[in-house]
Amino acid sequence: MSRKSATRKSPAKRPGKAAPAQPPKTPSKPKPSRPSEVRTGVQWVTVDEDNAGQRVDNFLLAQLRGVPKSIIYRVVRKGEVRVNKGRVKPDTRLNAGDQVRIPPMTQKEKPAQVQPGTRVQGVMEAAVLFENDQMLVVNKPSGIAVHGGSGLSFGLIEVLRSARPQTKFLELVHRLDRDTSGLVMVAKKRSALRFLQDELRHKRIRKHYHALVAGHWPAAVDRVEQPLLRYEMPNGERRVRVDEAGKASLTLFRCLARYQGYSLVEASPVTGRTHQIRVHSAWEGHPIAGDDKYMDDVSLKAFRAIGGQRLMLHARALEFTLPGSGEAMRLEAPYDDAFTNALAILEARSRNQ
Repeated sequence: MSRKSATRKSPAKRPGKAAPAQPPKTPSKPKPSRPSEVRTGVQWVTVDEDNAGQRVDNFLLAQLRGVPKSIIYRVVRKGEVRVNKGRVKPDTRLNAGDQVRIPPMTQKEKPAQVQPGTRVQGVMEAAVLFENDQMLVVNKPSGIAVHGGSGLSFGLIEVLRSARPQTKFLELVHRLDRDTSGLVMVAKKRSALRFLQDELRHKRIRKHYHALVAGHWPAAVDRVEQPLLRYEMPNGERRVRVDEAGKASLTLFRCLARYQGYSLVEASPVTGRTHQIRVHSAWEGHPIAGDDKYMDDVSLKAFRAIGGQRLMLHARALEFTLPGSGEAMRLEAPYDDAFTNALAILEARSRNQ
């Protein structure tokens, strides 16, 4: 008789407590990605006329943007940087035609930048009032910063560079507050930048602003000479005040017109401090209309009530010498619509009073 193979049954599990549920695993946080690096080979760069006279260290800082100064000075000290095949020091001056050897360098790859759109590029190009091969002058719109940063993807200089990719060099000669409109100089050559900034230091460039201020500006007040000190608000915002501990500052004033409750003045800063015209005007008791930093809330609200839309400060005129040619220049920038409309409203009110 054949024996059947018996199937072995697994013993029945006794009822008992369920195994405790395992807590779900917390997904591991992705490690922050490090910026990728780019390794360059040996570079030979010919010094052009525009860079003649520049120190080796400053030349390398411009060529190797983003590379720490310590590394640049180290490769110069070790003799890895050569000029015309010879060793140099950081303060060696370069001549036009010099051949500069730049050793292999590791640089962080720049993250993709937000590019200004064609519309804003067109607006900025249309605002160019003067241009030659050395420089250009732009009538900057109110509300546009002169450069990116502090949460801004781009400003005037980035827009110009984007609109003119063929132009190798574009640098701001000076600055304007974001909400101030008017004339800004931009150098197209390093030699022009050096010349114009030297002219500014020696006060040979004259700037004239138009400002609509609250109240009737006294004819007797033709200058305000008060020291200005920069300070920081609790929220991190930077402000300026009149303070004996500040830097010497002088603004010349001339009243151009008077309206009901306001005056149009010409302000010519002799020094170039941050917010100088705004603080000097407010210190005299006549803050600039629309100034949300130095105008009291009641006056600001009253200006908004008559249709005021912007800070009423405009860099109206520039008097300077053209780099290269030595020709004397005077440029004037027209007001924008918001500035013009505010003056028209005040003129109508004054006629009907």
